[in-house]
Order: sequence, then structure tokens, then C-alpha cells
Amino acid sequence: MTNSIKKVLYFIIVSFSLFIIHSVNGQELETYINIALKNNPEIQKFELQYSIASEKVNEVNTLPNTEFSAGYFVLEPETRTGTQRFKVSAKQMLPWFGTITSRENYASALADTKYEDIVIAKRKLMVSVSQSYYKLYVNKAKQAILVENSKLLKTYETLALTSIEVGKASAVDVLKLQMRQNELEQLKLVLEQQYLAEQTAFNKLLNRENTIKIDVVDALLMSSKDFDINTNNLDLHPELLKYDKLFQSVAQSELMNQKESQPSFGFGFDYININAGPDITFSEKGKDILMPTVSLSIPLFNKKYKSKTKQNELQQQEIEAQKKERLNTLETFLDKAINDRISARISYNTQVKNLQQAKAAEDILIRSYETGTIDFNDVLDIQELQLKFQMNQIESIYNYYIQTTNINYLIQ
Repeated sequence: MTNSIKKVLYFIIVSFSLFIIHSVNGQELETYINIALKNNPEIQKFELQYSIASEKVNEVNTLPNTEFSAGYFVLEPETRTGTQRFKVSAKQMLPWFGTITSRENYASALADTKYEDIVIAKRKLMVSVSQSYYKLYVNKAKQAILVENSKLLKTYETLALTSIEVGKASAVDVLKLQMRQNELEQLKLVLEQQYLAEQTAFNKLLNRENTIKIDVVDALLMSSKDFDINTNNLDLHPELLKYDKLFQSVAQSELMNQKESQPSFGFGFDYININAGPDITFSEKGKDILMPTVSLSIPLFNKKYKSKTKQNELQQQEIEAQKKERLNTLETFLDKAINDRISARISYNTQVKNLQQAKAAEDILIRSYETGTIDFNDVLDIQELQLKFQMNQIESIYNYYIQTTNINYLIQ
């Protein structure tokens, strides 16, 4: 891969990762992305396809095969200088001026489209790595919340046991609290298995062993302000640029078609061996014949080339329609990502308020315990609400980062 291509890809990686790296408090997500870009077999596949397409430029930079022929006269014709014994011919056809250059330009244009495949694949891989990383974070954060709530229930269980001793609670209250702890433990064990599955998926994106541990950040914070979005950058998205490259390749194909519809010409020679007989007294008897030749190939029946021109026109129209369709899809995707990210922030702010109110309710219950009027059914209700709000808060942060990743994919 050329240095210029490497520089472009490096710029894309840095631009795409800029927000992400800042948001995860210095966690080296970029390191994981770079490992994936280096090792992922799908990226290697596209790079090899690009190399093959680039090599085709050398393939088309050739002349037609040189033709050689030889013949032996079974019935040897007689001439004034002697008997013709055998004939050797050679001929080299040459395409019309500029035909080879047009073929090179067409091959280069096809290689350019393959290059855009690399850029698109790298962007998609960066999105996949980032999204998998955030899934690991969400799983880890939820496990921490379950551990925290389990400890809280353990504290309530101790209060309930104390209340039983003074006749202000029943054994049923203790059993309810214990059953709730069992449920939280079950959820935690399920999350642990899901984490291992996602860890495998993450490592496979990096093309490495399943069991390698992932260093996941402890906390993702909701940013105080959303970064500006320049929707005009969508026009420069590689998925759209690829259609421009495809359009250009068809244009080069038509130029090549025009060149190939022109006559081709060739140069060569015929050599005829002469054997002088004893009865020939001509002064130049036995002198061999060397005859330069010129040939011209004219496509008189050029319906094939006219049809190719029509096909190229239709193909360019098709590419323009495909580009417009894809632009509409990307614009819809971008608009949805922007609005979903706004929704994630709204949801996050709501969960913050709910958690504050749940905490206030919990404080009231604790104070009630001091006066001997605690209701452990209320305790379970508040704990369940707190868990719900905490889980929703984590999901809101996750959705915010996922939509930010999608936006980066579209406009960076």
C-alpha cells in the first residue's frame, strides 16, 4: 500500500477516534481499533483485492502477441531464380494510438473503486469495534450495579433480622429480601456469561484468541455538550465517493471502447527460401526472397462498439440512481442517529432525577426504621425502582455513545 493511502487511512482513524478517546477518559480504544485494522482478515481481503486491481494496470500495458508462422512447400514452385522450398513469416499488430493508455486508465479507475472498499470496510470495522467495546462496558457496569444493590439488600436483611428480635418484622420479610438477592445474583451470573460471549466477539474483530482479557473503562460519562455536526460532510462519505469512482470507471471504459473501435495496423515480413537448380543460369539464381508486409484491421461491422456505448450510458444512469438512493438512506440514518442521541440524553437526565428521588425515598425509609415503623415491602419496591433507574441510566449512556459512533461513521 502506498504512503499516500496510509496517510489518508491514518487521518480517518484519528478523526473517527477523536471523540471516542476523549469520552472514555483516556482509555486506549484507539489501540484496539489499530489492532483490528492491522489484523482483521476482512480488511486484509479488501487490501488484497485492491493490490490485484492495481496490478491489472501492468497486465493491460502490453501489445498483442507477435505472430510467427512457417510453411514447407510440398510441391515446390519454380521461379526464375530457383525452387521455393519453405516460407517463414512474422507479424506484429499494433492498436490505435492511445488505446493502451485508455486501457491503463480504465484499470486504474477500477482499482480506485477497490480502494474505496478498503476505506468503507475500515470505517465499518471501527464502528464494530467501538460498539462491541461499549457493550462490554454496559455489561460490566450492570454487574457493578447488581453487586451494589445486593449489598444494599444485605444491609436491609440485617435490619429485618434486628426488627424480628424486637417484634417489628416477620421472617417473611427476611425471606423476601433473600429471594430478591437470589434474583440479583442470577442476573449477575447471566451477565457474566454474556460478557464472555461479547469478549469473544470483540477479540475476533481483532483476530486474536477468544480468552484475551479486555481492558474496559470503569465509567463512561455523559458529555456536557454535543459536538457540532456538519451534515455537508455526508456528501464526502466513502460509500458515496465509491459511486463517483464507479461513474468515472464507466467513463474510462467508454474512452477505451472508442479507441478499440478504431482500426489496428501491423508490420511484418515474409521470408522465402530459394534453392537454385543446376540448370538455371540466371545471374541472381538462388537468391532468397524477403518481403516486408503491412496489415490493417478495420472494424467494418462495429455494432458491438455501438452497443457497448449504449450500455455505458445506461450504466452511468444506473450508478447515479444508486448513489441518490444510498444518499437518501445515509441521510435517514444520520437523522435517526442525531435524534436517537438527543433521546438518549433526555432519558439520561430523567434517570438522574428519578435516582435522586428514589434516594430521597430510601432515606425516608431509613429514618422510619429509627422510629420503628419501617415497611420492608416499601424497601423492596424502592430497591427495585433504584435498580431499574440505574440500569436505564447505563442504557442511556450506551445509546448515546452508540449513536455518536454512528454519527462519526457518517460525517468524519
